[in-house]
Amino acid sequence: MEKNRAKVVVITGASAGVGRATARAFAKKGANIALLARDRNRLEAAGKEIKDLGGDALIIPTDVSDPNQIEAAAKAVEKEFGAIDIWINNAMVSVFSPVKEMTPDDYKRVTEVTYLGYVYGTLTALKYMLPKNSGIIVQVGSALAYRGIPLQSAYCAAKHAIKGFTESVRTELLHDRSHVKITMVQMPAMNTPQFNWVKSRLPRKAQPVPPIFQPEVAANAIVFASSHYRREWYVGAITTAAIIGNKIAPGIIDKYLAKNGYDSQQYNGPENQDRPNNLYETVLGDFKARGDFDKRATSFSINLWLDQHRNGIFLCLLLLAVILCCFMLKP
Repeated sequence: MEKNRAKVVVITGASAGVGRATARAFAKKGANIALLARDRNRLEAAGKEIKDLGGDALIIPTDVSDPNQIEAAAKAVEKEFGAIDIWINNAMVSVFSPVKEMTPDDYKRVTEVTYLGYVYGTLTALKYMLPKNSGIIVQVGSALAYRGIPLQSAYCAAKHAIKGFTESVRTELLHDRSHVKITMVQMPAMNTPQFNWVKSRLPRKAQPVPPIFQPEVAANAIVFASSHYRREWYVGAITTAAIIGNKIAPGIIDKYLAKNGYDSQQYNGPENQDRPNNLYETVLGDFKARGDFDKRATSFSINLWLDQHRNGIFLCLLLLAVILCCFMLKP
């Protein structure tokens, strides 16, 4: 990519939540951003935000479960902005429900969007990046790619599948000695609007499992990961703890989640079982990036900051150790 050319970024699920926060973050860097999601009105609102922040936006209503729509979107992006530098797979749907109440159609739809949407996006990105031998694909993941929890079986399965798919793609790119990169950013619970529109069969309102982070934390991680390659990023100490803890003592975590995993995902009175959900159709309204949990969400992750600056921290500690050694050895 030419040094003075604005980066061309494609974001799926860009009309709200983490996708919208990420679009804003890239806009502040002057990027040309293609916004892909189903709801045109929210896309137009997000596009206006991007232009106000100094970026340029291309609005492309897209259902990521349809590979033809994704391919058409990529063609439109290259025609409007030129070569795609960064492709971010982020779109998702979910169902909060015990497995015994799930239906085959629930699993099919969540898989089509939350897993196959990433597959189709990755295939399309590779089609445009490989001939130019440059670009990076960022998969927005979750701690749930490593650790399944109750009441979100379809979503957990999709995130596990994305992880396996991404590892396969990465090894093939390495085999081909390609300069195209793929990375996965594993997220903690986020304060996004998904809890206002997710399909739910829970008796009480659904919530993210505490601790909760603002979507801007996720956006920071995604933007950083797009220009500082690493095979995988863990956002938040809770994500690191969940992944490592599951490797060490999965049985103990099974029992913990069996006891606490139901209540920790519900709050604040009965759920309205008749409210609209976005499993098949969008829910009207400009929900933006943040959800209803501002008072309980944090805007900073010390774990992420330390991870992003670990090289500098290591050098400082090394320099300090050298200085201490010289002082101690001084006659």
